[in-house]
Amino acid sequence: MTLEPDMPAVSAVSNPAANRPAPRPRPVPEPRPAVARADAPRIEDVLREHGPMLARIAGSYEAEPARRDDLLQEISLAVWKALPAWRGDASLRTFAARVAHNRALDHLAKEKRAQGDELHDEHPDPVANPFRHAEAHQQRSDLVAAVRRLPLGQRQVVVLALEGFSQREIADSLGLEENTVTQRLSRARRQLNEWLGAGA
Repeated sequence: MTLEPDMPAVSAVSNPAANRPAPRPRPVPEPRPAVARADAPRIEDVLREHGPMLARIAGSYEAEPARRDDLLQEISLAVWKALPAWRGDASLRTFAARVAHNRALDHLAKEKRAQGDELHDEHPDPVANPFRHAEAHQQRSDLVAAVRRLPLGQRQVVVLALEGFSQREIADSLGLEENTVTQRLSRARRQLNEWLGAGA
């Protein structure tokens, strides 16, 4: 089947244009998925729902508050730019986490500097007993500080595990095999137990 339209028989003398080849049809660009048009999630909604997770991911890479805030801004911008590419084959949470980790790795490569010693994180909500509140806050501070000491590959999987991601979701977010995630989590738990004690 020819792509050129059927042309009537016209004399080249009476119609010189007949000697010119018929224009080939232009390729039709593939339409973007519906989610990339009208159904694309708004960045405001994404940040409202997943902003705390993105902030904790940023905090796992940068300890100093100003640098952490800068990284969070970079991550938010990267998520906004990437949203049209989200096709719904993974959850939006998994997609946002993947973008955040990729942006953070780029940030580390650009900064080329050592990680800090602290990991800022949200304060737990006060409870009725202030002593229990202080203890819970200290335990959380100890945990996030220990997580920061982990090698980068282990730190990434632990941060997402603490966010409640399944091992399959962690693998999808980081582009890893699921058994690799399992191995890294196992090593990280052993190391955290060593640093924090059996209760880690």
